[in-house]
Amino acid sequence: MTPFERRIVACQDRLANVGADLLVCFPSPNLTYLTGFAESPSERHLLLFVPRDGEPAIVAPAMYETQLASLPIAELQLRCWTDSDDPLEGVGRVLTDYSLEEADEATVLVDDRMWATFTQDLRDLLPDAAFGLASTVLEPLRIRKDDVELTALRRAGELADHVALEIRRRGEELVGMTESELAAEIDRLLVAEGGEEPAFETIVAAGPNGARPHHHSSSRQIEAGDPIVLDFGAFVPADLEAGTGRYPGDQTRTIVVGDPPAEYERVHDIVREAQQAAIDAVEPGVTAGLIDRAARSVIESAGYGDAFVHRTGHGVGLEVHEPPYITAGNDRELEPGMVFSVEPGIYLEGEFGVRIEDLVEVTEDGADRLNETPRGWETGL
Repeated sequence: MTPFERRIVACQDRLANVGADLLVCFPSPNLTYLTGFAESPSERHLLLFVPRDGEPAIVAPAMYETQLASLPIAELQLRCWTDSDDPLEGVGRVLTDYSLEEADEATVLVDDRMWATFTQDLRDLLPDAAFGLASTVLEPLRIRKDDVELTALRRAGELADHVALEIRRRGEELVGMTESELAAEIDRLLVAEGGEEPAFETIVAAGPNGARPHHHSSSRQIEAGDPIVLDFGAFVPADLEAGTGRYPGDQTRTIVVGDPPAEYERVHDIVREAQQAAIDAVEPGVTAGLIDRAARSVIESAGYGDAFVHRTGHGVGLEVHEPPYITAGNDRELEPGMVFSVEPGIYLEGEFGVRIEDLVEVTEDGADRLNETPRGWETGL
C-alpha cells in the first residue's frame, strides 16, 4: 500500500471508531494528507469523500482530471465536471452511492476549514444528517508522524541548521544591514540549501524590535551590540512516490555581534535553561501542559514570568502550526512520533528580546532534537 492508501484505511477505521459515516475534505492540508494532492481553495467544488465503508471518491473540475487520475490510490473514484455542468449533481450521485441521501441518522464530518458555501451544499443534500468536524478523525492520525514525514522534517531541520550556521559565521558583516536585507538573505540561503520556499515570513528583529515576538522585519539597521532574534525555516518535499507533501523547518536563535547590553547574557542563559528543562521533560505519557510548565517555571523563578508572553510551542507537520499545542492547561498526552517546537522567550519592551527554538520529536523514551546548531549568542564562529 502507498502512504496515502494506508492513511485512508486508518481514516476509515477512525470513522468506525467514532460512529461517523462519511468524511468530506476540500483543498486543505487534510486533503493533501489523505491523497497527496495539493491545491488552493476556490469557488469550484473540489471535494474528497471518504466513507466508513467503500471506496473514496473525488468530485472535481475536469481541469484536474489528469492530475487526480495519477494519484497513488488504487481504489479512488473520480467524478469530474465541466463548467457547463452542475457540480452538485456529481456530489449527489456520490452520496447516493454511499446510501446517505436517504439515511435518517447519517453523521458527516467536514473539513474544519471548509468554506461555508460547500458545507451548506452538503446540508441541503443531507437535511437529516448530523454534522461534525473532520479533525475528530484526522487530528489523531496527523498528530503522529509516519516515517516518511519524520524523514522530511529531519531534512528541513538540517537545512535550517546550515543557514543558521552561515548567518552566525558572518559576524561583523551583519552590522549595517537592515532587518529586511538580512531576512531576504536568509530566504535566499534557505532556497539555495534545497528548500522549496520559506515556510513562513522570516523574522529578523534587532535591538528593541526583538521584544515583539512576531515582529515584521523592517528598515532598521543592525548595530553592533544589538541582540538579533532570527526565526526561520523552509519547506522541503517528502518522498511520497507520486503524491505531494512538504514539511517545514522552524528554528530560532538570538545572536549578538559585539558586546551585548547589560542584563542580556543573564536573560539569554535563563531562556536557554528554560528550553532545556522543557526538552528534558518530554517523554510519552507526559502532557503538553507539563512541558509548558517546565519552561515557564524556570523563567518565573528568575523573575521574568510576565515577560514570557506566548505558549512554549506548537506542533509541526504539513502546517507550520498544528496540534499538539504546548500551552498551559493542555492535557493532551505526548506520544511517539509527535513533532513540536520548544521555544520559550523573554521580551523586555524597549530593550531586547530573546527566544531559542528547536523542533523535537517524541521518541519511545524521550525526545530527539531536529536542530543542532549552537544555542549561545556569540557570532563569527
